[in-house]
Formats: sequence, structure tokens, C-alpha cells
Amino acid sequence: MAEKPMFMPTQIPDDEDIVEEDNIRCLTMFGHFGFECLPHQLVNRSIQQGFSFNILCVGETGIGKSTLIDTLFNTNLKDKKSSHFYSNVELKIQTFELQESNVQLKLTVVKTVGYGDQINKEASYQPIVDYIDAQFEAYLQEELKIKRSFVDYHDSRIHVCLYFISPTGHSLKSLDLLTMKNIGSKVNIIPLIAKADTISKNDLQKFKCKIMSELVGNGIQIYQFPTDDETTAQVNSSMNGHLPFAVAGSMDEVKVGKRMVRGRQYPWGVLQVENENHCDFVKLRDMLLCTNMEDLKEQTHTHQYECYRCCKLQKIGFTDVGPDNQPVSFQEIYEAKRHEFCDQCQREEEELKQKFMQRVKEKEITFKDAEKELQDKFEHLKRVQQEETIKLEEEKRQLEEEIIIFYKMKAGSETLQTQGCTNIKKDKDRKK
Repeated sequence: MAEKPMFMPTQIPDDEDIVEEDNIRCLTMFGHFGFECLPHQLVNRSIQQGFSFNILCVGETGIGKSTLIDTLFNTNLKDKKSSHFYSNVELKIQTFELQESNVQLKLTVVKTVGYGDQINKEASYQPIVDYIDAQFEAYLQEELKIKRSFVDYHDSRIHVCLYFISPTGHSLKSLDLLTMKNIGSKVNIIPLIAKADTISKNDLQKFKCKIMSELVGNGIQIYQFPTDDETTAQVNSSMNGHLPFAVAGSMDEVKVGKRMVRGRQYPWGVLQVENENHCDFVKLRDMLLCTNMEDLKEQTHTHQYECYRCCKLQKIGFTDVGPDNQPVSFQEIYEAKRHEFCDQCQREEEELKQKFMQRVKEKEITFKDAEKELQDKFEHLKRVQQEETIKLEEEKRQLEEEIIIFYKMKAGSETLQTQGCTNIKKDKDRKK
């Protein structure tokens, strides 16, 4: 803790000690005031609040993503092995609370599942892009809230992407180039050659040069360790020349000489994970956790997120200057957008009204035509019915006349028959 500052009299500087530049006076102070303890206050508050760090691991199934994360943080995160039989690429998100000395770290690890296992790999990168954008969108929505709570808000934006490259020794796969090109502007990419113990040193160095040449040739952005800080400029500049890092991970302890080291035991020898002559694991750990963790978080906020935020707000219609290249306030933009929206709504309402009236008129015409057609059909059927009625009446009259004639003929026939019978009877009587 800093000593309690003593209050000492302040001397009024002479006119020579006052330098006016842009209406700012620079004064020479003759005492101790205590604001030199401000960095200590910030450190204490940061330690109390804790830190967060989000890592995205992209690589094929079984390439060693989980093992490397366990080795980086020297802990067993208890991750299950993934299957190769996934129809789509998925993301597995895990959050852990870690503590080293009195520093607490909230670590979020996002790993790809089923990456590179599909026959059609054209859209394998899309779930990764969607997830990164979703975290930016969530942070932007929190920023735009009236009542924000960044103290309790868990910032899930990806700070670094560890991209695992298969140790083929030849060149990058088309899937690697496509994925890194689509996420290069959204996240800090650190390319890693996985399972570095499967390739010789000479081939490994050629493979590194080939990878960097392909990345540059395809315009892919990767994270460059900053060289603007004098304390880390030399080591960061040196580490930029070692990219991509060739790494290998292991939580097993192997006896080498009289000491136990983390590594892998092979029939032909031992791979020591923390031996810089065997792999670049120590370089990665130092650059990622010890030297540049805060810079990765700052780059995420000031570059990748700001680019997303700028594009999103411009897409909505917000701008910093008006048509006359003069600064405009948020209220002016809001009022302008509100009037524009109201005018647009009114125009659309008028268009809908006109369309509605036009449709009504068209329907009225259609209904009138249909009504006229039905009326004509009704009149036609009515005429046909009348003609049929007249025809039936005529047939009925003819039938009645035929019936009358028939009855007359029947009566005449019966009369003739009666007369015939009488004559026959008379003839018989005469013969007797």
C-alpha cells in the first residue's frame, strides 16, 4: 500500500512557470498530493472485479484443441471427446473460473465440433462467423440500453482465435483459407501448427514459410504482436517472425533425467512440451497469457468490435456528420430518422390506400360483370323454362283431345258390339 500522503503547503508559481498552450496552463507543483497512487487503485479494483478472457479454437476433430487448452492453463477442463459423425459444424461453449495467486480469471473456451468432417465444406465457416457476430450484437444491444449494467455483464466477445492447422507439411487446405479469410476482420487470429512432433524441423520451417506466404497472398489478416510498447517491442517483434507457432500439448508427466516434465513418451524419445527446442508451446503461452492478453482484449474492443458497431449503426442510418459535413448530435439524427420514418409510413399508407381502392374498384367491376352474366343466364333459363312450359301445355292439350277421341271411339265400339250381339240372338231365335 502507498504511504498516506502528507499535506504540504503549495507554492504559487511565478509567471515564468506558467505556459499557456491551447488555453491549458502547465504548472510546476511543489508538493505531494497523492494521485500518483491512482495506478495502484486501478490495479486493486481490477483484482477485486476479476478478469475475463474468451478463446475460440478452430480446427478439425481430434487435432488437439482440448489438450492444448488444458496444457496452456495447466488444468484438466474435463472435456469429452468429439465424434467425427456430425452433419453440421457446431460450437461447444464452456466457461471456467480459474485463479492464480489472488488473480481470478473467467475463461470461456469455444471449440468447433465436426469442423472439416462434412463432404461439402463450403459453409463450414458460417456458424463461426454467426457466433462472433452474435456476441458483438449482444454487446452493442447492452451499450444501447437506457439502463446499462456493464459491471455485471459477461463480455462474451471472442478475444483470440487459435486456428489449428493440420501438419501436412505441404500447404493450407482450401477450407483453412476460406475460414480465415471470412473471420480475419472479426477476430484476432493466431495460426498454430498442431501436433508439431509429427514433422521434422527442416520440413516444419519450410511449412511455416509456405503458410505465411499463402496467408499474405490471399490477403488474410492475422494478429501481429504489438511493437509500439518499448518494454515488449523487442520480444514481440521476434515472436512475429516465429508465426505460425508449432505446438504440441500434453498433461502427462514424463521422467527426463532426474526431473519430471510434461511431455509425450515415444519409443524413439521424449517430446518435452515446455522445451523450446521441441516446440513453440512456451512462446505461445508467453505471448498469449503473459505479454499480450490485455492487448488482445483491447484490439477486440477498439478494432473488430468498433468496425462491427460502425457498420451496424451506418446500416441503421446514423452518421457523425450531416450533409454539410458538420457534426450532428444523436438527437438531431434521431429526429431526422423519426421524420423520415413518419414520412415513409405516411407514403406507404397512401400507397396502401390507393392499392386498396384500386382493388375495390377492380372487385366491383368483376362483381358487376359476374352479376350481369348471372342475370343473362337467369333470363335465358327463364325463357327456356317458359318455352318448355308452353310446349308441355300443348302436349297436355293434345293428350286430352286424344283421350276424348279415344273414349268416343270406345263408346261407339261398345254400341256396335251390343247391336251385333242382339242381331245374333234374333237370328238364333228365328231358326228355332
